[in-house]
Amino acid sequence: MNNKVSQITDTILMIKPVRFHYNPETAVNNYYQTPPCGINNTSIQEKALIEFDNFVNTLENKGIEVLVVEDTLYPPTPDSIFPNNWISFHSDGRIALYPMFAKNRRLERRMDILDKLRSKNFKIDDIIDYSKFEGKGIFLEGTGSMILDRAAKKVYCALSPRADLTLLNKFCSDFDYTPISFHAYQWSNKERLPIYHTNVLMAIGEEFAIICSSSIDDISEKNRVISELRSDGKIIIDITEKQVEHFAGNALQVKNSGGDKYLILSKTAKEILSEDQILSIEKTSKILSVNIGTIQKYGGGSVRCMMAEIFLSRSK
Repeated sequence: MNNKVSQITDTILMIKPVRFHYNPETAVNNYYQTPPCGINNTSIQEKALIEFDNFVNTLENKGIEVLVVEDTLYPPTPDSIFPNNWISFHSDGRIALYPMFAKNRRLERRMDILDKLRSKNFKIDDIIDYSKFEGKGIFLEGTGSMILDRAAKKVYCALSPRADLTLLNKFCSDFDYTPISFHAYQWSNKERLPIYHTNVLMAIGEEFAIICSSSIDDISEKNRVISELRSDGKIIIDITEKQVEHFAGNALQVKNSGGDKYLILSKTAKEILSEDQILSIEKTSKILSVNIGTIQKYGGGSVRCMMAEIFLSRSK
């Protein structure tokens, strides 16, 4: 493993919502979203904003830097709270922009956010823009679709309507990663259907990997994924499909300015972990859980989706 490349960061970009609500365009293949019943969009936004602010405060109180950018009212972008799908930041000074499956999510890409990063002395050397593939109906939704092992230079990707194999291979060629693709499934209305994002079932930290191996139905694909993780010395924390439904796989390991490591989980995710799983995580990381029940219920995503890791270097 290349120890010169860090797997985790102490700096996070988060987008403060102004019009968060259930998005029918994403619900066609995100089976974790719940249509609203007895609650209007204004109330959903109000509850989500409280959860967002509490999340940011929780991170900052632990010494993790959070760059908060407020969303704009127009154009309306109900899922802007999940920025890791359209942008990723890399330690070599490059930024990648990604093609989005839902048309209204394509409106989330904002170049003024890059200006804000520059104003904070982050160095941006190049922008690799894959968004043109939207015109061909080809999608790859950032670190939702791809789990980057930055240290081992590997990308784990569950192929789906939002994760195209050809574009995955192009990303890996451009950024010098080895692609490890597979197919992952979940039960929905008694059907075995593709999981829309890899980061629902998988997370990679410095020392461990959280994965729902039972969602990978093909034995050879499952064995390869597990073998690759073990070859890099990862402690494997295998979670169940029920735990995935509670977003136990949608986690992110970060560190603070003093080097303390935290695994960020939602409250529902932590509550469904077993004692043994918690002990395995706590051998190397403190667990930091936040209550984002509204965001999970109507957005179909959890804490990892809300955090875009910043690995760019800073000028002094």
